[in-house]
Amino acid sequence: MDESPTGPDEFVREGFAGQRMLVVPRPAVERALSHPVTGKLFVTDAGFFPHASRHGRERPVGAAEHVLLVCTDGSGWCTTGRATVPVGRGDAVLLRARQPHAYGASEADPWTLWWLHVLGTDSGDLVDAAREAAGGPVTHLRDAAPVASLVAQVIDALDEGTTTTAFIRSSGSAWHALAHITATGRRTPGPGLSPVERAAEHLRATSPRRTSAHELAAMVGLSPSQLNALFRRHVGASPLEYQTQLRMARARELLDSSALSIASVARTAGYDDPLYFSRQFTAVHGMPPRAYRARPTGA
Repeated sequence: MDESPTGPDEFVREGFAGQRMLVVPRPAVERALSHPVTGKLFVTDAGFFPHASRHGRERPVGAAEHVLLVCTDGSGWCTTGRATVPVGRGDAVLLRARQPHAYGASEADPWTLWWLHVLGTDSGDLVDAAREAAGGPVTHLRDAAPVASLVAQVIDALDEGTTTTAFIRSSGSAWHALAHITATGRRTPGPGLSPVERAAEHLRATSPRRTSAHELAAMVGLSPSQLNALFRRHVGASPLEYQTQLRMARARELLDSSALSIASVARTAGYDDPLYFSRQFTAVHGMPPRAYRARPTGA
């Protein structure tokens, strides 16, 4: 469903050996966008281009839809505005609808791409969240396989026809793929952990022991203010708030699954003072620990 101008003559748009490509007919797209589920996020096109030699597109006015490209092998490039950035194995590219862009496979090592186009009332927010996490259109995934698998599930669902069931399945997989990119995408390439990932991993491994902001920042080679800003941007909370979340998760688990006293739960969750623990728990959950334990549970 690509209505943008064709690219340069040297680009090959499709027709690669072993490729898969599904394009939803326009009338079916219109119906899906009026559905309460698929109207929020709908995949209009999806495909898999293996070893796509000379593949590329140039869209001076952008595409009609938001575009996701996931490179699982080889390399290429992407241009938005005046900036051209390399795209390598494990990278994902997110392009907003109507944003001028161009992209193409490298000549020496053509990429293998999993890709999809999306529309819907929530599609722009999902794409923007992933771009914000990456700081631009290209995000580096530690492992691209889960996202590629989700795009494959989108293709499989669309291959079942233009039924509402197939469309809902494809929308769910696409939503999962974009959410996965937002949660795991990084600004720096390579297999190593970023400073924020190293800090979060340390906090998870040592919880409920408290680690000071200065100590945590020194571990990952940043100043406390730098780490706090990066942590908030990528995790959605400060390191201190994240440690409290980990402690509270442990407390909830104990309250739900054990008969320990509130004081014992507090100590196990890292709080020496049961009264302070109760105040913190109430501030987070809107009820004290005893009320939380007594609430109705079950599926």
